Amino acid sequence: MTDKHLSTQFDAELSGISTRVLEMGGMVESQLAQAIYALTHFSNETAAQVLAREDQVNRMEIEIDSDLSTIIARRQPTARDLRLLIAISKTIANLERVGDEAARIARTVQRLINTGVSSRLRLPVADLSFESDLATAQLRKALDAFARLDTERALEILRQDDQIDQEFEGLVRKLITFMMEDPRTISSSIDLIFVAKAIERVGDHAKNLAEVIIYVVKGTDVRHNPVSTVETMVR
Repeated sequence: MTDKHLSTQFDAELSGISTRVLEMGGMVESQLAQAIYALTHFSNETAAQVLAREDQVNRMEIEIDSDLSTIIARRQPTARDLRLLIAISKTIANLERVGDEAARIARTVQRLINTGVSSRLRLPVADLSFESDLATAQLRKALDAFARLDTERALEILRQDDQIDQEFEGLVRKLITFMMEDPRTISSSIDLIFVAKAIERVGDHAKNLAEVIIYVVKGTDVRHNPVSTVETMVR
């Protein structure tokens, strides 16, 4: 009876901490959406809201990490349970970094507003919005895959990662052309390149989450492998 009781408690702790990870994921996803809105609408108010939420995300990461350490020390989990706890630690680290990227975008928006934004910049900003849609969709799929421990969904994320990379490269080329045609936009265009890189990094973090999910379910570390190899490893 005691073993069963302890097992039930452990399952409840795992369920609770997984729920909090998804809560953190939803918070970060909302933060990213706000950052992109601030960029596309040049909204100083929305940018400030993104930055205000950064501390909340950071606190949540620390709290979850502390609870993970307590669970590992008290329960001494083995095999898949231990993999899940390690994966949760990696997941919240990646989510916190997505929040960092959102904050970086918000700070750039504030800088663009403070220095005076040229109407010519609205075209590349619209292109950035498309890249952000791809990255946000990847992040949302990663959170859904985490909730279900769905390796097929995780594989789908890995297959689509190149799309964001290609969009980033296209944006950089377009912004370089933009600067060559009008040197007055050089400073602002460089800022937008850093924004594009921040969005591309969000896609990288979604990919990292997908690899973590595969590790939990299959017990296989698939990092630094091409998608075709990962598919073979998973199946």
